[in-house]
Amino acid sequence: MKPDTAKPAFEILSSRHFPAWLRSQGASIAFTTYQVGKVFMLGIHPDGKLHITERTFPRCMGLGGTPQTLWMSSLFQVWRFENSLLPGQQYQGYDRVFLPQMAYTTGDLDIHDMIMGPEGKPVFVNTLFSCLATVSETHSFRPLWKPPFISALAPEDRCHLNGMAAIEGEPAYASAVSRSDVADGWRDRRRDGGIVMDVRTGEIVCAGLSMPHSPRWYRERLWLLEAGSGYFGYVDPDSGRFERLTFCPGFLRGLAFTGEYALVGLSAARENRTFSGLELDDNLEKHSTDARCGIQVINLNTGHAEHWLRMEGLVRELYDVLVLPQTQRPLLIGVQKEEVRKMISIEPEASDEV
Repeated sequence: MKPDTAKPAFEILSSRHFPAWLRSQGASIAFTTYQVGKVFMLGIHPDGKLHITERTFPRCMGLGGTPQTLWMSSLFQVWRFENSLLPGQQYQGYDRVFLPQMAYTTGDLDIHDMIMGPEGKPVFVNTLFSCLATVSETHSFRPLWKPPFISALAPEDRCHLNGMAAIEGEPAYASAVSRSDVADGWRDRRRDGGIVMDVRTGEIVCAGLSMPHSPRWYRERLWLLEAGSGYFGYVDPDSGRFERLTFCPGFLRGLAFTGEYALVGLSAARENRTFSGLELDDNLEKHSTDARCGIQVINLNTGHAEHWLRMEGLVRELYDVLVLPQTQRPLLIGVQKEEVRKMISIEPEASDEV
């Protein structure tokens, strides 16, 4: 009998010092892939090795929240998870256990980026209707803002509004693949029609981009992923130009920060019209590499990718990346296994008095 040499269906590899770096940050990482409908939690074992768990949610994409609360979008719902552990408490070695506490049914809005908005409610990019929105107690969503060039709210994905940056919990910037105002018009402008808008004024602060994604405000600078070229960089506030910092070998989506580092999500390019015909193809050839799926850790001071995480096998695309600060080993409880029936927590009383 020949030995079984088949590759595993899914495998995670990392650079040699990635686990030690993650532990030094006192943080863990969550990331989503709508391609196979999984949300991953990546932390550290007590022995210093990587620890990863995954849960299944259909078409899970946007992530947002705090060390205690996690919001996530899926195919037709927005989920809220709460950490059930008290400070200093652990459960089977986990220092955060996120339980599903609420799900808003939104319908299939193709929700992309998400933030924890005012009053603890999520604000999300409603890509299908080309607007920013929040959840509603009585309807599928409540619109909050749309680009000035979008003439009407319609389920047409006109400009492929996809990314959002917040400042002090309020939406501040949004990215779109084009300024199109017709159904699915953005596909004709993928190479250089991308823009970043100031949500507060409606003005375009950066244009001429190739499929921009994941704008983020960090340390007084607007950072951005130009997925169509493979570059991570920032928007210069004076010139309005996108300043390229680091080439990453993949279609870029998902951006988070911790300390002096950026975590950039990479996807292996699909063989279809959406991903093809972009500058990314030329840049991959120029650097003599193939598109990868994983996360690169970039030093903001040097632009060097000092650490990396790589996924091989079944998972080919990522969407969002979220840093969970002050967390070393998180666990997210799903809804498809029996564990959710047995995870019961009691809210502590406000006072010992009866």
